[in-house]
Amino acid sequence: MAIATLRRGGLVAFPTETVYGLGASAFDTVAVEKVFRLKGRPSTNPLIVHVSGPDMAQRVVSVWPPAARTLARAFWPGPLSIVLPKSPSIPDVVTGGGPTVAVRCPDHPTTLALLEAFASPLVGPSANLSGGISPTCAEHVHDVFPLDEVLVLDGGPCRAGIESTVVLLPTSGFARVLRPGLITAEQIAEVLESKVEHATTATTPNADCASPALSPGMMDRHYAPVAVTLRFNTDQMDTLTRHADHAGRTVVLAFGPARLGAPHTTIEMPSQPDAYAARLYSALRDADAGKPSLIAIEMPDARKQAQDSRWIAVLDRLTRASKPLV
Repeated sequence: MAIATLRRGGLVAFPTETVYGLGASAFDTVAVEKVFRLKGRPSTNPLIVHVSGPDMAQRVVSVWPPAARTLARAFWPGPLSIVLPKSPSIPDVVTGGGPTVAVRCPDHPTTLALLEAFASPLVGPSANLSGGISPTCAEHVHDVFPLDEVLVLDGGPCRAGIESTVVLLPTSGFARVLRPGLITAEQIAEVLESKVEHATTATTPNADCASPALSPGMMDRHYAPVAVTLRFNTDQMDTLTRHADHAGRTVVLAFGPARLGAPHTTIEMPSQPDAYAARLYSALRDADAGKPSLIAIEMPDARKQAQDSRWIAVLDRLTRASKPLV
């Protein structure tokens, strides 16, 4: 049924190890336009193309350099998207009008089987409304899109829970991480035996602007709940208490037990970055479900960040999903 849906230009939501993707044939302009329209996604915000492996990837890009072969060998299937010059066969709508395209091979048996059976690449942005919390289980997709618009393949909860690392391989110069993920810049540099540059939240271009973005996930506001969401440090508890008492019922995502008394509630978050990433989007959805006046997120302290660079990816999502408590 999924293959037939894709072949007639329909949309299929599929599971990956990161989040659920909203799939359509990457070569079908009308189907891809439907993805943008259904998500309410800015036309300059490009889509990642999902492939079954390097052979299929080479139908999507115009060059497949040694660095791409090295990264694919090391990290595919897995949460790494590689940005390269696009093939002329890829419609401009896929890349937001830009000259490059991001490709990745997802690490999920259901979607790998889908790609093999369809025998063609699929676009796969997160299966949610643009800017909202990404879906990490099939129920999250059902909550947003009606069955008559999107066929959902239920592959269980996503293991990683946040989107893939996106790395740009330029024709000259060093590779550059455009969007951090659980595959770190240090891991990429070790495999490439070369320096890898970091793109930061402060320096990455905003996909809301008129020019095409190089990568998804660059919008200033992204991965965000409906409720007002603030981030705070542990030394701001007095400020948070005053803010919550004024705002009304607050849900706190914290590393320890309850931070605020009733009527406020706390969702305790894992202390390790991979477990935190896997829990983050579902925790934000749980917090938002009760329609609180405020969601407050405790930020990992500097010691945690220094111990494991995977926190960079978590911090990127938190920064785009929230505003600082002042």
